[in-house]
Amino acid sequence: MHTEAVLALEDGTWYRGVAAGAEGVAGGEVVFNTSMTGYQEVLTDPSYAGQIVTMTCPEIGNYGVSNGDIESRAPQVAGFIVREQSPVASNWRASGTLRDYLVANRIVAIADIDTRALTRRLRSAGVMRGVIATGEQLDPAALVEQARALPKMEGSDLVRDVTSPEPFDWPSEDPDEFGVTLSRPLTRRLRIAAYDFGMKWNILRRLSAHGCDVRVYPADTPAAVTTFPSCT
Repeated sequence: MHTEAVLALEDGTWYRGVAAGAEGVAGGEVVFNTSMTGYQEVLTDPSYAGQIVTMTCPEIGNYGVSNGDIESRAPQVAGFIVREQSPVASNWRASGTLRDYLVANRIVAIADIDTRALTRRLRSAGVMRGVIATGEQLDPAALVEQARALPKMEGSDLVRDVTSPEPFDWPSEDPDEFGVTLSRPLTRRLRIAAYDFGMKWNILRRLSAHGCDVRVYPADTPAAVTTFPSCT
C-alpha cells in the first residue's frame, strides 16, 4: 500500500501523488533538472542545497544507486520529485534502490504527479517555494500557506551547510578511469589546496587523475594554514 503525498507551491498550485522516499514534511525552493541520467549526482550536488528538485525524465531510479556516483558526503537536496520511480535497480554497480537510498538519508520525495505540468509552470513563472508532505488527510490549502511562510533563498548563506567540516586529503585516482592522457610526463605531482564552497567531488577526482595531490579545506579556512604535511 502506497502512502499519500502532496506537493504544494506558494502560488496556490498543488499536486497529489505518493510518497517515494522518507515520510514527513520538506520545504524548499522548487526547481527542475532535465538530465536523463545522473539522478544520484543531482541528489548529492551541493548546488541544490535548500532546493526541491524535479526530474523531468519520466522514469527515475532504474539503475539504482552506487557509492561511486556521489558528489558530496550525503544528499544535499531538500526534497525530490519524480513522475515514476523504478522499484528495481537494474545495474551491476548498484548497491541498492533509489527509494531505499532516499529513505536511509531522510529525503522526502513524491512520485506519480504530472512533472510535465509542474515543469511548464516553473519554466513560465520561475522557481518558487514549495512543500512536500506525506501521510493521510493532508490539507493542500494549509500546505500552500506553509510554502508561502518559508524563507526565500535570496541572501541565504548555504556555504556553511555544505562545506567540509574539516580538512581532508583526496585519494589518488586512476587516470585510465577518466581516459586521461597527459601531454608530457610529470616530474612531480602537483599540490593543490582546494577550498570547499560546495565543490562537487568529480572535480577532485579529475584533478587527482591528472596528477595532482589535493587537500580540501573548509570554506572559512585562513589561507595561511592551507599547507601539506611535507610542506610545513
